Amino acid sequence: MNRKPSSGAVVGEGIDFTRWAVILCKPDAVERGLVDAVLERIASTGISVRARTDIVAEPWQVHVAYRNMLADPGRSPANRPAYIEAAYVGRPVVVALAHGGPDIHARLRRLIGHTDPTQAIEGTIRGDLGTDSLAAAAAERRLVRNLVHTSDDPHAARRDLATWFGTGRPAPVSDFENISVVLCKPDAVEHGLVNDVLDRIAATGATVTNRQLVTVERWQINVHYWDLLVDADWFPDRDIPTCLEAEYAGRQVAVALAYGEPGLHARLRDLLGHFDPTRAAPGTIRGDLGTDSLAAAAAEGRLVRNLVHTSDDPDAARRDFGTWFGARRSGLLATSLPAQIAPAEA
Repeated sequence: MNRKPSSGAVVGEGIDFTRWAVILCKPDAVERGLVDAVLERIASTGISVRARTDIVAEPWQVHVAYRNMLADPGRSPANRPAYIEAAYVGRPVVVALAHGGPDIHARLRRLIGHTDPTQAIEGTIRGDLGTDSLAAAAAERRLVRNLVHTSDDPHAARRDLATWFGTGRPAPVSDFENISVVLCKPDAVEHGLVNDVLDRIAATGATVTNRQLVTVERWQINVHYWDLLVDADWFPDRDIPTCLEAEYAGRQVAVALAYGEPGLHARLRDLLGHFDPTRAAPGTIRGDLGTDSLAAAAAEGRLVRNLVHTSDDPDAARRDFGTWFGARRSGLLATSLPAQIAPAEA
């Protein structure tokens, strides 16, 4: 028997991997801004896509992911490890989990198409979105850029899960000093600015993870804006509960976690800029991307649309996390299996 004994919990233990797959959006998909398009194509087939996470690929992850190619003595050329490392190491990728029926792996492989985008048929992801070819890659001595990988079978899904989700997450935390919740508001979602906002936050050195779309429930917006509701008499010209419901309830927001060094909350608030976009300085998110104003909002009897919120301080971050991610999902904050894959869906 060559199976190594377990020294603790096994990643993926108890999960039915006949129904789960890992999606890897490769560096070329990230750099070409095609991650949303890839994941939307997968979701449009009825497969559930969740636990989207942005990471920077580590050498060991890439070696494990391509272990068959690296270990196959029949593969050529001899410098294939250098090709693989050049394509991935230190570069951003996006990983997500896919849940579906027992045929999920075969369905995903058909959907992504042939390894060589020039041979992938119309209607597949690589056929419709790919621009590279095996011939060009061979001539330039590199790997072909074909956008996306999905797990080949249940055994590969378990390995992919441990490779991409098993490590590299922030260590368990007892407070929220280094964590902020990013809320991209309905106007950011509807104007297609979520990527721009999160990219600006990541450019500060923060690690942005666990991005997901949420359809806002009334309780969430009331909890989030409790102070505005309590101090509603500051706005005698507006019905604050009605304004909040009109702006948020039933509409989509994008939420994510941002990890950084101490002082993260203040740095992100500075990056956002003044809550009135017309008063936000150039170089801030609201100053550069915002188009609304407090004057226009007051004239129309509504709230100002200013794209994004980040947690004010550690206490607010804890409350924001419970509001937007769920009070029982603290596993998202630790080096553990994403809560989204808990085998609740048989």
